[in-house]
Amino acid sequence: MFEQDALLSAQATRYLQAHLRDVPDFPRPGILFKDITPLLAEPRAFHMTLDLLVHPFIGRQIDAVIAIESRGFLFGGALAARLNASLVPVRKAGKLPAAVDRVAYALEYGEAELEMHKGSLRPGAHVLIVDDVLATGGTAAAAATLARGQHAIVAGFAFVIELDALLGRSRLAHDGEAQVHALIHVTSP
Repeated sequence: MFEQDALLSAQATRYLQAHLRDVPDFPRPGILFKDITPLLAEPRAFHMTLDLLVHPFIGRQIDAVIAIESRGFLFGGALAARLNASLVPVRKAGKLPAAVDRVAYALEYGEAELEMHKGSLRPGAHVLIVDDVLATGGTAAAAATLARGQHAIVAGFAFVIELDALLGRSRLAHDGEAQVHALIHVTSP
């Protein structure tokens, strides 16, 4: 783990930002995709990212980490291990083998469905929802709906990148229960 002062510094954020790549017109024309693969390829940047993501939730009751397919899986397992919590994958429709709960939701460029195995969460479990990017908030809000459908409490959301102009954070408020934590804020669309 890194020292707390280093975790909170603008220098750490700039270091991580330097390991992102912009990919224009992906997945469709007009979208500027924020690619995290350079960050994953640099061990120090990846470790810093994990430490920064988990830091606000250390010492809090987190029973399960819900990782959103697919890039959320890259962070979810490591965060679950660091928090001594279970890992619950949330996947696109048709990818889980047992009985599932399903929710449909809108994306910034289309529609989709997410699924989670029935009985993944015990009633009253405190969960942290993890993904790489917070854009419009549709995917994370759908994951929260799945968690609440199993009577869990959404304690927080953690993202590597937040696209501030898309106002996704506002979709994640639910009776003020969940902390929304993002490492890198991108202010332009």
